[in-house]
Amino acid sequence: MMETILNCALLLIVFSILATIFRLVRGPSLPDRIQALDMLGINIISATAVFSVLIRSSAFFEVILLIGILSFVGTIALARFIERGFVIEQHSE
Repeated sequence: MMETILNCALLLIVFSILATIFRLVRGPSLPDRIQALDMLGINIISATAVFSVLIRSSAFFEVILLIGILSFVGTIALARFIERGFVIEQHSE
């Protein structure tokens, strides 16, 4: 029973990832695309977590943390680029 529920959850997450990729490609504006990129990271984290529970392994926990950190940093960097036009400030001395 539990395997069936986890397989259904994984299937729904895959559909969500496909819808997010569609929004990422066809987003009407750049902020919508950045939000879709952040959502894609969250969906990949959830798919990895469900897959980890499905195979009864804790080996993917570090992968989940790494994807979360990279997704967060990427979203912040892209939002900063939209706001200011650059990501890292350069000071002239």
